[in-house]
Amino acid sequence: MKLIDPTTLAGWLMPHSLEWYKQLSVQEGKYVYPWNSTHTEPNGESIFDREVTNMIPGKKVLDVGCGHGGFTLQCSEIANEIVGFDVTDRFVQEGSSSKKSNVTFVRGNSKERLPFKEDEFDCAYIRKGPTSAYSDLKRVVKESGVILGLHPGDESSMELPFLFPNLFQVTKDTPILDTIHERMVNSEFANKSLEKINSIEYINSPIDILKLCCFGQHPSILEIIKEKNLPEVTRIFEKNASEKGLAITFSRYLIRVKV
Repeated sequence: MKLIDPTTLAGWLMPHSLEWYKQLSVQEGKYVYPWNSTHTEPNGESIFDREVTNMIPGKKVLDVGCGHGGFTLQCSEIANEIVGFDVTDRFVQEGSSSKKSNVTFVRGNSKERLPFKEDEFDCAYIRKGPTSAYSDLKRVVKESGVILGLHPGDESSMELPFLFPNLFQVTKDTPILDTIHERMVNSEFANKSLEKINSIEYINSPIDILKLCCFGQHPSILEIIKEKNLPEVTRIFEKNASEKGLAITFSRYLIRVKV
């Protein structure tokens, strides 16, 4: 049975486009993953979160691409002051509703000049946010300050297009890595490194496969995909999954920069 390609359905939005983020913010109010899964430890996100936690105590911090501010507010418990920056109105409004005295949320587009003064921050991080911010972070972070970045790896979920043809698209070459390298060169950071960290994510059920596929899309698209594809997805899932779930690659790029 051939799986239906969800990108051909009316209303499908390019993932991580401005329209996609706006729709996600309206539907969910938060940037959270809707599928259920477990991860092996350590993984890129746990390592990044630990390094951020070690970097920010007593500092003035910039969180670029903060989404609804969940991680920003978590970091505010140990940072002296933290500013969350995001392009999506509803996410910024959600974060601002916390009313914490040492947290500020600012809306803006990282493809433009960051709306902050020179040397305003002691350090900064980008947790799965836009790589376009790197070009201006050197200006707003103090000399000798640290910038940490976490971005999806090109090998993430690389098994899914082969297990579920049409449902997921094959990633050709390394577009994310190439973009990061370009940002690093253009930013002229003297001291920088990039580490690829691969681990395993176990997807819990066939429904979670479909939720991953339709993340951020209108609920009507998920309903169509469930109706058309669930029996075949269930067959493939049960054939390949273990007791832990369906194992796929969980890949992240970790950027470390000293200004």
